[in-house]
Amino acid sequence: MRKEYNFSKGTKNSYSKQLKQSVTMRVDRAIVEYFKALASELDVPYQTLINLYLRDGVLSGRRPAMTWRPSWSESS
Repeated sequence: MRKEYNFSKGTKNSYSKQLKQSVTMRVDRAIVEYFKALASELDVPYQTLINLYLRDGVLSGRRPAMTWRPSWSESS
């Protein structure tokens, strides 16, 4: 292994911006705690776990139930 590497002629990954998009969302605290606990058990970052969960829902064509129930914080 070299002591130093020369990256002066390197180029950025042109696809990196297409792979992920940063978003800001308001999510119930209980939901975040749930995914953090599950992510800890599975040894993956919780953001990755949420992304996998959402992707699974999209790929399987699931749609959210639009019947409103009390929020987690109200029922806990």
